Amino acid sequence: MTADRWTQAVKRQLGLGRLLPLGSPHDGAWIAEAAAEAVLRRATEDMRGVRLDALRIALIDPDGADEAAVPPPPSALPPGRLLVTADFAATATDPLPTTAERLRELLTAAATERLGLTVTEVDLRVTALLDEDAEPAPVRQPEPAQAAEPQNPDEERIAAAALAVPGVTRLTGALGGLGRAVHIEERQDETALPRLHARVEIAVSADHRAVEVAREVRKRAGNALPDHPTVAVLITAVG
Repeated sequence: MTADRWTQAVKRQLGLGRLLPLGSPHDGAWIAEAAAEAVLRRATEDMRGVRLDALRIALIDPDGADEAAVPPPPSALPPGRLLVTADFAATATDPLPTTAERLRELLTAAATERLGLTVTEVDLRVTALLDEDAEPAPVRQPEPAQAAEPQNPDEERIAAAALAVPGVTRLTGALGGLGRAVHIEERQDETALPRLHARVEIAVSADHRAVEVAREVRKRAGNALPDHPTVAVLITAVG
């Protein structure tokens, strides 16, 4: 890989943001913060008189997080309750507490119902008053790198199984700088024999609930090989 390509790969990986736990500890799924943020922003586009500014998603209690059922992607957050923090500006057409509550409801619904994030708190801060209805800021959709071709027959089988799942729009290769959608490795802990583990990176349709797509990818990918590897799924784009 050339220096320029490596630099671009690093930028794309940094652009993912945090890797957020999706669903329960048993779901073995994660979603890039940038992908989740785009969904939340789209959910608020029709709110008149509101401009959503900075938005972040993080664990409420990192020390009290759970252990994932499968090895997580590198640097991924462990499963746990999530907090959305957001700044917004609004007109005075409605009382600010009313506007904030509507915004909170929209963000919570998008996070939990559309994606499957365990968001239990939304912390909002008013940063400005607007004189007139604001145009919503354009939503920046993450564009993770298209996945490279599988490197071996096992990767091909898992890739084909993932692509066959309804709601999967394509495979991506954003994590690790190698452009690969399927990463297979042998892992061993102190109490078990070595076992294959696979990580699969995907983009999903906005018409499907992200966590349910990830569950089905895990199921089919795990059954794609005779050894039935454990599987972690990373969603890098939605829509």
